[in-house]
Amino acid sequence: MDKDALLRWKSQIFKYQQSKRNSRAPQQNSLFQQTSAYGSPEDIDPFELKLHTALFYRMPETAQPVEGIDTGCIYFIIDRTLPILLYVGETKLTAAKRWKGVHYVKDYILKYIELHRRYNLNEAIVSAFWHRIPPNKQILRLWEKELILKWRTPFNKECWRYWGQPFGKL
Repeated sequence: MDKDALLRWKSQIFKYQQSKRNSRAPQQNSLFQQTSAYGSPEDIDPFELKLHTALFYRMPETAQPVEGIDTGCIYFIIDRTLPILLYVGETKLTAAKRWKGVHYVKDYILKYIELHRRYNLNEAIVSAFWHRIPPNKQILRLWEKELILKWRTPFNKECWRYWGQPFGKL
């Protein structure tokens, strides 16, 4: 991928994701409507979450449950320079345990960074976490899929049809 193609690719993703952010309508609950303690995937804006290093799985504090919660999380990989959401994942483990060892997204991130460095482009890969997840693994996976399809995250396999696979095939 040459520099112009990379910039176009990122710009298209940015425009799409910004349209999703800007189309969020405030939701009004009725007095009689029960809300879940976990909220819903619509409540999650990955760009508003606390950011962590991209190497979160090597940091001792991310190996521990957050605020005593040991039920896992939905996690996000973001390039905050534009910003664009690159990947959405879920785990019932701590995020650090999930990313120990082999995870294809680690290779994608490295290739993404290498390409940016080749063209002297800035990148700032970070991670963010949503810990208020439903205890049921099937519902958690549905949340993950809903978020992947909503944001069309380019590193998730489900979205390669929109953005291609510029950082390699599995």
